Amino acid sequence: MGLYKYNSESIPKTDRIDRLKDHLFAKMPEIESARAILLTESYKATENEPMIIRRAKAFEHVLENLPIIIRDEELIVGSTTIAPRGCQTYPEFSFEWLEPEFETVATRSADPFYISDKTKEELREVHKYWKGKTTSDLATAYMAPETLKAIEHNIFTPGNYFYNGVGHVTVQYEKVLAIGYEGIIAEVEKERAKCNVGDGDYARREHFYEAVIISCRAAITYAKRYAELAKQEAAGCTNPQRKAELLQIAANCERVPAKGATSFYEACQSFWFVQQLLQIESSGHSISPGRFDQYMYPYYKADLDRGTLKREFAQELMDCIWVKLNDLNKCRDAASAEGFAGYSLFQNLIAGGQNKDGVDVTNDLSFMSIQASMHVMLPQPSFSVRVWNGTPHEFLIRAAELVRTGLGQPAYYNDEVIIPALVNRGLTLADAREYNIIGCVEPQKAGKTEGWHDAAFFNMCRPLELVFSNGVDKGEQISIKTGRVEDMTSFDEFYDAYKAQMEYNIGLLVNADNAIDVAHAERCPLPFLSCMVDDCIKRGKTVQEGGAVYNFTGPQGFGVANMADALFAVRKLVFEEKKFTLSELKQLLVFNYGKGLDDISLADMTADVARELKAAGKDVGAKEIETILTAIKTASEAPELKARGQEVLDMIDEVPKFGNDIPEVDAFARDVAYTYTRPLEKYKNPRGGQYQAGLYPVSANVPLGAQTGATPDGRLAHTPVADGVSPSAGKDVLGPTAAANSVAKLDHFIASNGTLFNQKFHPSALSGRTGLETFTALIRSYFDQKGSHMQFNVVSRETLLDAQKHPEQYKHLVVRVAGYSALFTTLSRSLQDDIINRTEQGWK
Repeated sequence: MGLYKYNSESIPKTDRIDRLKDHLFAKMPEIESARAILLTESYKATENEPMIIRRAKAFEHVLENLPIIIRDEELIVGSTTIAPRGCQTYPEFSFEWLEPEFETVATRSADPFYISDKTKEELREVHKYWKGKTTSDLATAYMAPETLKAIEHNIFTPGNYFYNGVGHVTVQYEKVLAIGYEGIIAEVEKERAKCNVGDGDYARREHFYEAVIISCRAAITYAKRYAELAKQEAAGCTNPQRKAELLQIAANCERVPAKGATSFYEACQSFWFVQQLLQIESSGHSISPGRFDQYMYPYYKADLDRGTLKREFAQELMDCIWVKLNDLNKCRDAASAEGFAGYSLFQNLIAGGQNKDGVDVTNDLSFMSIQASMHVMLPQPSFSVRVWNGTPHEFLIRAAELVRTGLGQPAYYNDEVIIPALVNRGLTLADAREYNIIGCVEPQKAGKTEGWHDAAFFNMCRPLELVFSNGVDKGEQISIKTGRVEDMTSFDEFYDAYKAQMEYNIGLLVNADNAIDVAHAERCPLPFLSCMVDDCIKRGKTVQEGGAVYNFTGPQGFGVANMADALFAVRKLVFEEKKFTLSELKQLLVFNYGKGLDDISLADMTADVARELKAAGKDVGAKEIETILTAIKTASEAPELKARGQEVLDMIDEVPKFGNDIPEVDAFARDVAYTYTRPLEKYKNPRGGQYQAGLYPVSANVPLGAQTGATPDGRLAHTPVADGVSPSAGKDVLGPTAAANSVAKLDHFIASNGTLFNQKFHPSALSGRTGLETFTALIRSYFDQKGSHMQFNVVSRETLLDAQKHPEQYKHLVVRVAGYSALFTTLSRSLQDDIINRTEQGWK
């Protein structure tokens, strides 16, 4: 039995919500320059002060001067830009990528942004100051040369934090709701009073406390600016209803977030200021609201009991917050935009689950969160639900009704796996029971964790390419030599070579992440964020310096299914059945199974041959390069190569694949996943925490697959790599239950930074009550087998194909991409194709 009684009755949507949505999506998002200009003004004025003070004063200067706006009909206010869905820029992290893209950012295929000529000129001027001063510059200086070489050759990419803020955190919203920033200032002053000028860490602690106070006062000032603006607009408003709304907004902003909230409406406004201001302080994304239904419930319940709130208005306020979460935005470089396509900020909000005592706490707001997502039907928040054996069945049915809309939400998370996995990483049982999800699929305890989730993308396919090339890529020796595959006489020798390549390159990934970690601590400490994460105030240091109770770094590997299928095929066809040799397979992989070579492949192969000739002492000039290129083209088009390539592909296709509930294959996939998850565990980060693996790609499996050659599972060169821990697209042919049974056999406990399992259903599979019950039973069955996460697209292939042809007719079509949902028509064509090509499930 749960702790709360709940009302699951649906509440109608108000017309206001549709009008707010229409305004939000009326035009292309826009890049603005105000924050960058103000930040730079402050930095120039504080050159000789401690960095953390400079950060706080810059935050203060921005909040005192950033243009503000109250959008038509808003009930919750606070916008980072004047333009709807606009974004500010963050030159302190990186800027070198932006200027070269000024002329293309509005026309690129993924996440285009409008930028005016005036803004371009303003940013060019700002950027002059930041040359050599960014976190990216410092991180590069800290990396080993071999690490930079591995990044250059796309073995992994730490670009998320290399070029941006970290984010990926849930702060103590409940603390701000309870005592406000005035209360936090009082707490800081109390700790500050304990400091003695003779203490060894006095200077650091004193400056930290001063920075927090400056930051909190700035947040209060910012809210009061909105209070004044609301009063001004109310004075000139002739609509009585809107005038009353503006006066209430002014009263709310006068009180919160300075003081504790006294009503549900004030709590909603206070929550939003926290969420928005965290984005202004740094360019980090995945700043996740977490267990909104838990920390907001006391204010909702108290107002209901007093008779001062109706459920209908509470629902409208929540709907308004859901719309506002889509107003926040971020511009990434073109390559990263492909990997995070859909303008997503990965703001994960989760409902349901249990409390620290192991009691279910599903409540009214849990159901109303589902209703808000149904009303708004937009990608943000990235809505999730927690599931365990105490979850009310009715809650899961309502969640399934949301899935049936095609929104791609909610994602489902298994308490029975995640809680013990977190305890194994050092969390107390009470903290683990209160976990929430960050960004895509990453669990952590809110308000106590600096998890560095999503710290890098590691492509598990690339080390296998290095096995075949003996560590050479594009004519360079970029990795260790593990021997010529032509000389390998057993599968164990071949598999050991793969493990060795994996371990070596995982070590380089760690070097990259640690370099970036140190750079953020030195150049971009975040005092505002840190005052809402324990134990920063008691320890007197920021989360970037190790102030959090729990510290992790969580880079993710992807391509598990590809590597399981590839290595299994090699073992069976090369070493057991001897259908072909490693030498022949190497040639077929180089020539893409005879399916044709693009310009990238031709250039890479030409570079390899030229390098070998030069190593042999032969001169290689332009004429020789042209001769090599002609020879490669001729060889790649040979009829016998094409015929043999197709023959081998047919043999590979007959080999059993991961995702079909075949014990031998699934056990092998589990072992292959260990080649990433186990080596990573031995490393520590600069904050004193442990590395933990995730197995998910966001949507980087598409662009990073485009940088990867053909693989022995039959995957052709430069095509997408498998999505998360899901089977390779089209290879799971025995239905959703078989696929789920296979994925459940992976070790989800060791991948404590999260696993991602995508499935796609035809809408007919969830029709009627029977469809919902069957669907819910699938989730229960998968979670009973200790799977960690599931998420779904419920949309027909025909609909998606039509949306590609007629995007103007599908402006509000939302789909599940990876650990997030996005508007389908905003995705790049390659990512759209990847979603279309996923296996479409139905009940067999």
